[in-house]
Amino acid sequence: MRQVRVAALAVTAVAVAGLAGCADRPNDLDTYYDDPVASSAPAAPPAAPPASTAPPAPAQERTATTPALLTDTDVAAEEVRVAAKPSTPSKCLAPLVEPVPEEQRKQRDWQYRSGASLSHRVLVTKGAAETVNRLICSGATPVQLAPTGAEAQRAWCETDKGAAVCTVLLARGDVISVVQVAASTQARATDAAKRLAPISAGALVRVAS
Repeated sequence: MRQVRVAALAVTAVAVAGLAGCADRPNDLDTYYDDPVASSAPAAPPAAPPASTAPPAPAQERTATTPALLTDTDVAAEEVRVAAKPSTPSKCLAPLVEPVPEEQRKQRDWQYRSGASLSHRVLVTKGAAETVNRLICSGATPVQLAPTGAEAQRAWCETDKGAAVCTVLLARGDVISVVQVAASTQARATDAAKRLAPISAGALVRVAS
């Protein structure tokens, strides 16, 4: 009888211990045996894209000067070939060309069979028409032109480095087109400049189209 009472006390003790272990668990049989859900840490914010290291080009540098620059096809009727090296601007033209940054000017050069030279420059500058109208070549012979498509124009012939040099300036928007022909006589240089003036004016119009 003593053994039965001891066994009953043991069973009671085990039951009490079991209930004590369950005291902090939900009293829901459907979820009691489920594993506890691990708390999820907040997701790290997405990495920011790398900053661009190249600043945008200034507006003037993005101006398309290439369409206004004469091509081999444009001057094919002159029967010229590409020159071995670029020419330098005449003494009257240098004050206009040299202050313009290199990235805002383009140049192409050709050579005639006679030895005469042809150069074409395109400059990007604010107030192009005003700049052309302001430019005066002292002691030069003015050349009268009326090319279509230019907002301002000026042409003259001068003697530079022992050659007759004729220059045609045309402006449209922020672009100045400069044709220079250096020949043995002023008559030859003038004739070539007059032939090339409407061609360079047409190239200026290409920029806007």
